Amino acid sequence: MPLLDHFRPPLSQIRHWDSFHGAWAEAMAQQLNQLLLPDHFVAEARVQLGGQVEIDVGAFDERSVSTSSSATGGTAVWAPPGPTAAATLDFQSPDLFEVQVLEEVGGSRLVAAIELVSPANKDRPSHRRMFAVKCASYLQSGVSVIIVDVVTKRAGNLHAELLQLLELPLATVGQESRDLYAAAYRAVARGDELSLETWVETLRIHEPLPTLPLWIMPNLAVPMDLEATYQAACAARRIAI
Repeated sequence: MPLLDHFRPPLSQIRHWDSFHGAWAEAMAQQLNQLLLPDHFVAEARVQLGGQVEIDVGAFDERSVSTSSSATGGTAVWAPPGPTAAATLDFQSPDLFEVQVLEEVGGSRLVAAIELVSPANKDRPSHRRMFAVKCASYLQSGVSVIIVDVVTKRAGNLHAELLQLLELPLATVGQESRDLYAAAYRAVARGDELSLETWVETLRIHEPLPTLPLWIMPNLAVPMDLEATYQAACAARRIAI
């Protein structure tokens, strides 16, 4: 089954891309659990659409605080000085379409993650940076990563962003702003040095998807068949060629 454009008409008018991304993540987790992972590993699909961060704090009444201590004779409340500087934050909960692979020996430990890129992950520099920092943090913790970007309606390359964040002068396919790609990464210790290994494939609309290695142990990778899981997700959402 060739890759379809889920972000432009005609498909975008009859099927929601976020529903398909959720189905694709679940298809990946199902393939891993049923066919690929050893018994002491499990894959879980996690899906969350971002939104403005809300912090649940209690109401703060300055008058009641300032007067309560003097009225009761208690300890005076210290009033901090005003801030040196202030600016508006652009914090949003990022979109999350992720498959996590956990090793269940002596507890639950994250060993691999598959990230399906959403339009919101690419729509501004701060979001692209946040996505790259997340993937870099995974790699630093010994978690292997696969990134799959099939978003056609946004420019911005998260594969290139990650390599730039890591300050690695690697030249691979799929680094242009509008490239679609799938990339697998793992950090490998070689003597006293830590190296990044990456496998990158460009994706094209109307062409099949590749299979990439998903490393769950230093000496064990399982084949993440993007084509088979994509077909399963299309069938689950009744998307026909």
